[in-house]
Amino acid sequence: MTEEAPGAARGPGSAGSPRYLPVSEHGLIGDLRSAALVGTNGTIDWYCCGRFDAPSVFASILDAEKGGSFELAPDVPTRTKQFYFPDTNVLITRFFAEDGVGEIQDFMPIVDDSREASRHRLIRRVVCVRGSLPFHAYVSPRFGYGTEPHTVRAEHGCPVFESASLTLALTSSVAVENDGRDAWSLFKLHEGESAVFALDQVGGEVTPRRCAVAEAEELFEATVRYWRRWLSRSRYRGRWREMVHRSALTLKLLTYAPTGAIVAAPTTSLPEQIGGERNWDYRYVWIRDAAFCVYAMLRLGFTDEAQAFMNFMTEHLYLSDPSTGPLQIMYGIDGRCDLPERELPHLEGHWGSGPVRVGNDAVGQLQLDIYGALIDSVYLYDKWREPISSAHWDTVCDLVDWVCENWDKPDEGIWETRGGRKDFVYSRLMCWVAIERAMRMAQRRGLPADMVRWAGARDTIYRQIMRRGWSAERDAFVQHLDGNVLDASVLMMPLAKFISPTDPKWLSTLDALGEELVSDSLVYRYDPQASPDGLRGEEGTFSICSFWYVAALSGAGRLEDAQLAFEKMLTYANHLGLYAEEIGRTGEQGGNFPQAFTHLGLICAAFNLDRALG
Repeated sequence: MTEEAPGAARGPGSAGSPRYLPVSEHGLIGDLRSAALVGTNGTIDWYCCGRFDAPSVFASILDAEKGGSFELAPDVPTRTKQFYFPDTNVLITRFFAEDGVGEIQDFMPIVDDSREASRHRLIRRVVCVRGSLPFHAYVSPRFGYGTEPHTVRAEHGCPVFESASLTLALTSSVAVENDGRDAWSLFKLHEGESAVFALDQVGGEVTPRRCAVAEAEELFEATVRYWRRWLSRSRYRGRWREMVHRSALTLKLLTYAPTGAIVAAPTTSLPEQIGGERNWDYRYVWIRDAAFCVYAMLRLGFTDEAQAFMNFMTEHLYLSDPSTGPLQIMYGIDGRCDLPERELPHLEGHWGSGPVRVGNDAVGQLQLDIYGALIDSVYLYDKWREPISSAHWDTVCDLVDWVCENWDKPDEGIWETRGGRKDFVYSRLMCWVAIERAMRMAQRRGLPADMVRWAGARDTIYRQIMRRGWSAERDAFVQHLDGNVLDASVLMMPLAKFISPTDPKWLSTLDALGEELVSDSLVYRYDPQASPDGLRGEEGTFSICSFWYVAALSGAGRLEDAQLAFEKMLTYANHLGLYAEEIGRTGEQGGNFPQAFTHLGLICAAFNLDRALG
């Protein structure tokens, strides 16, 4: 159990609980529209109802006093364990006490993927499996990131929490009291008994509806069937089935069903470093992340998800802005372009790590690598799923023509630095990928293309990277042209088929990265002291880079090193197999959680290593 911090904020019956659980002490549940984090103490301390990017209802992970939460736990000292019901995203939190054992089954029902689903329901089923246990529930929503006042009224005996923008109804199989703001229940269960709490978004045609024990059982079974039926489509039969499938289930949870968008993470402002300012809102669609997710989903055989994102791209992503290019680096889950960043000074941040931000100003950055990521995903979809349409091809041609004109501009790069634009090697690399993959599609299918112009630009990029992206001093490819700073993003060079994984230049680069940026299989993106990024504070190792390192080692034939590095990385997952964005000096997870980019990196590394091991 985590040690309690001074000044812990508690609801009734929560004596002894810590003020903040570590980020890794959480599991994720969701309904393909929104998601919630459930702590190992039984508290839901992050939930945005209806949409990933909606204002929070529960955000005690960002402010223990003002954020709001849904506590549910025994009223006696316990040990806890948490796991997913096998092959699903139904989360089980078990409590072991002297007089009994209980568990909470947390899930959001998924009946189908229809766009018309209007009832957003979160179910918490409590079961006493041995002996007897007293429990408490304490529901304290704080609407609009804790800024909107609300009232509580009773409707057919159910508390209804009402704010200006959202109304939630709490139905329960046990008696619930309220004080006009919060609601609570104290109850005792004996072996074999259960209690059910359901939190519904209501309004319009959706009215409060009881969730009896029998109905909760039916919804539990339906949700289990949904996840198992979905996962059964996986084609992965390799050595790391459990971790790969957990990553796939997590990526599916981060999909917004109404549009096919894939969010980078379901949270905002979880700090990369406790006390630091590197706190960002990740509840949006990054072209780069989503395009790589398409690759992972196609690899596993989940072609419907890949098609849904292709549809999202067609409907929303093509713009015309000469200052930043035809694509933004990110979009809202509904395709909107405007994502203004603002701070919420009334929230202290996780363990005091402010500022808390919503929105993301990086939306206006120029990041040229996204064109390569996107067109590579289109190429793979065209090759593995079905040929793209003529309209899709016209869009690809427009994008490639723009890349041919603009590939040599300085940009903010893959790491979204706020220290000024540079000539990043990774950006050049992915511009090369954009053109090269488009040429492959054109040649394979006989599609019309300005091949002479495209080939000229592709070859010019290649030669520039080889001449100016290579540092004779470091005997390695480096972060930006004519520089000598190392950067883990160049690990993508052999993965993108830009260079042979056994080329002498690449092997010396791999050695240099291993000596300077790798620590016990963990890989730093770059050294902020050597290459200032415009932000204060340190950062941890970047987990997707660690998985890229595994793939690079396996491609280079260093299979023993690759397998050891991969197995070590698996030990840094949390108890459920989930990863945040970064890993700190003592193994703690940092950044938004869980992160899609990291989980797709795990899938890709497992595939590459499986294939190399034979």
